[in-house]
Amino acid sequence: MVNVSEVARQGLPNVTGPGERATFPRTARLLRHADFERVYKQGKRHFAAHTTVFYLRRMGGAGLRVGFTVGKVVGTAVERNRVRRRLREGVRLHRAELIAPVDVVIHPKKSALKARFSELEREIRRAFEVIGRAIGESTS
Repeated sequence: MVNVSEVARQGLPNVTGPGERATFPRTARLLRHADFERVYKQGKRHFAAHTTVFYLRRMGGAGLRVGFTVGKVVGTAVERNRVRRRLREGVRLHRAELIAPVDVVIHPKKSALKARFSELEREIRRAFEVIGRAIGESTS
């Protein structure tokens, strides 16, 4: 069995790709309230079983920016943080698949609390595919 702290100490690459580490830097996060509001009001939606994903193409800047809104309806603070961490990990793993300049807000439903990580990851991957097609169609 692999000791996680030993792998981290040695600085071994993640299993996400050959020699590459998947990261989720601050520049890839949606942080300002005004940005969230703009995505909600002007953007489009993609509905899934455990999440609703809002997205809006940006004119300036490069790459994907993602934000999360986890309401109190999901559960206690501990449960909301757990859902947020799981969603952030799913985004970290699939962030490289969407390179268009787009802002995305992921809003989990209460069912996300009981969902397996593989289900959440599949929903995120599918949402990124839908967003990529929608953004690609609007530019041509």
